[in-house]
Amino acid sequence: MESRVQIENASKNFGSVVALKDASLSVRPGEVVLIIGPSGSGKSTLLRCVNRLEHLSSGEIWVNGRRVTDPHGDIREIREEVGMVFQNFHLFPHLDAISNITLAPRTVKKVPKDEAEERGRALLKRVGLSDKEFAYPDQLSGGQQQRVAIARALAMDPKIMLFDEPTSALDPEMIKEVLDVMLDLARDGMTMLVVSHEMGFARAAADTVVFMDQGEIIEKGSPAGIFDSPREERTRKFLKHIL
Repeated sequence: MESRVQIENASKNFGSVVALKDASLSVRPGEVVLIIGPSGSGKSTLLRCVNRLEHLSSGEIWVNGRRVTDPHGDIREIREEVGMVFQNFHLFPHLDAISNITLAPRTVKKVPKDEAEERGRALLKRVGLSDKEFAYPDQLSGGQQQRVAIARALAMDPKIMLFDEPTSALDPEMIKEVLDVMLDLARDGMTMLVVSHEMGFARAAADTVVFMDQGEIIEKGSPAGIFDSPREERTRKFLKHIL
């Protein structure tokens, strides 16, 4: 089975700081991969390199058979297939929910306004926000803003979703509403790369858990294997702090 995402010997330096070091990972279609690790371990950098928000210093990444690291390739085509949800929502404050969701399909894919809005309303319903179509970001809770951000990413019909600590900026009571949407996506077979320490989500939805430290992939395996019987001492030390 061809990988949705193939990462081979990915390294990234920021000056003298090594953010990624020879990281290799293969993600199958429909697979949910959870990436955990201490702050500064390279998790977010790895995610950002998948859609070339960061450029690798060395190594290769392919998405759906396309070489992300090809300097002559059209990254826009790849990004149309890769949705990304950030920690801090990044909604346009001057646009209401439906306009945030329909902006990219209308401008990038040239989807007609009526068609884009119909799809946008369906996505708002999917994330439980049918009544917030005309609400602006400052009228929404953090959890609601993040769900609009997920709907916005889905509006481009991506084959892969990247989540970079999607619940870390939320109050505890808002975390579940976002995780429920992510669980629903996982059940529907969406390929997902998720940076998070939400262990409940990991056990419920993840196929593979990857532990990173100091830019390296230290260990990967099933949720039960990583959480209940990790092989590496660095993994065990980290899990003692979060479990």
